[in-house]
Amino acid sequence: MMDKELNFVDHLEELRKRLIISVVAFILFLVLGLVYVKNIYLFFMGDLGYKLMILGPSDIMWIYFHIATVVAVAGTIPVAAWQIWLFVKPALKPLERKVTLAYIPAMFFLFIGGLAFGYYFIFPNIMRFLINLGKDLMTASFTADKYFSFLINMTLPFGVAFEMPLVSMFLTTSGLVNPYKIVKLRKYAYLLLVLIASMISPPEFISHISVAIPLILLYEISVLLSKIVYRQKQKQITVLETDEGMIL
Repeated sequence: MMDKELNFVDHLEELRKRLIISVVAFILFLVLGLVYVKNIYLFFMGDLGYKLMILGPSDIMWIYFHIATVVAVAGTIPVAAWQIWLFVKPALKPLERKVTLAYIPAMFFLFIGGLAFGYYFIFPNIMRFLINLGKDLMTASFTADKYFSFLINMTLPFGVAFEMPLVSMFLTTSGLVNPYKIVKLRKYAYLLLVLIASMISPPEFISHISVAIPLILLYEISVLLSKIVYRQKQKQITVLETDEGMIL
């Protein structure tokens, strides 16, 4: 009993160490984002054509902080993934270690790819549609607060959503997920994704559909890749059992 308690304490200490490293990495990337926040701000302004308004002095700090936070999240993802891998590494078999290690750089690039998809495809199309709704009746003039809140809502969720296929593959490889059981929950997953799309997009039908469809496609890709990994894993288990049977 004492050995089990010591082992549990060791695991908690190891987890604490990994969490501290991830938090420190987040803070460092946050500081880096604040250092270059003006350059990032100008990049996100794109071809808007005029300066954004602010309604109070504190709005400037709010905007700078949120931009830096997105940078920090993007930079921390590979660090956090590496720490998670180090934590679960002792429980993995040699082949599983090699496979899961390859997920770490892929997680970062998928997150960046999701942000790019949201920024270059979803955001401008919805923005253009909403502006055109009142083009003949109103003059478009945005506060920096509203503009960047809308921008973050249209991009950050896709950065996270693009991780779904990789996460499903990782969990399947680790034996924590069975894709054939997930398929039975498809209708609930669709409902959840539609609700998420309605919460992060502007309150009109076209925006909801524009966000919901990519999320549902990512879910289906996740299930498909999870099935492929699961089948390969089952084949490997069968081969190992056959080899062991022949040796015996």
